Amino acid sequence: MAHIVAVHSMKGGVGKSSLSVNLADAAARAGKRTLLWDIDAQGGATFLLGADAGASKAKRIFSKTTAAATLVQPTAIAGLDLIAADLSLRQLDAALAEADKPKRLKKLLDDLAPAYDIVILDCPPGLGELSDQIFRAADLVVVPLVPAPLSIRTLEQVREHLAAYHKKPPALLPVFSMVDRRKTLHRQIVEAQPDWPAIPQASVVERMAVERKPLAAFAATSPAASAVGKVWVQVSAALS
Repeated sequence: MAHIVAVHSMKGGVGKSSLSVNLADAAARAGKRTLLWDIDAQGGATFLLGADAGASKAKRIFSKTTAAATLVQPTAIAGLDLIAADLSLRQLDAALAEADKPKRLKKLLDDLAPAYDIVILDCPPGLGELSDQIFRAADLVVVPLVPAPLSIRTLEQVREHLAAYHKKPPALLPVFSMVDRRKTLHRQIVEAQPDWPAIPQASVVERMAVERKPLAAFAATSPAASAVGKVWVQVSAALS
């Protein structure tokens, strides 16, 4: 049965999709049968993997008339499959709430799980019905954070939400993202949490959007790729 890893942030623009893609790539390279499910309507992970958007099909997977496996597509990376996102997902949160389907996502993941060792969810930002379904289904939630006070506050808000509304919350793994060690505040915040992995702000990460590939495919020896490797080690340890 597959482990479910959600990459979730309350805020956008924190490197969530690039981290999702790089973790999925790391899992596949480690020999894991891996599925990356892009549930963010912006489709960042879909784009970064060089795939086409789901042509307004992505939302259909949440209806009982569409089998989850029919939207799975292979990627150029051996061992890594994708369920692509598109703009049809932009109103998914409201649709799930109106349809009263609190376990729909978990049911879909249960259907997909036998074919994979790990499923990574690239989640939309914010808190709502969809995020609650994600939290109920996930074994681990990876939370990318820019090292700044407001970003740290969003992590606390997620923790408070889980404590208030989830009897069995998933484990959280905070990951510092877009770290600029030239900034005193960044250094201070990162040094205050030495157990949290940290990914540097680097042009090579931004170049993923040009190459449309994970870091290991074109910049395997970069510090950013090395940092992602350390995140994968912690993810693996948390799931073992």
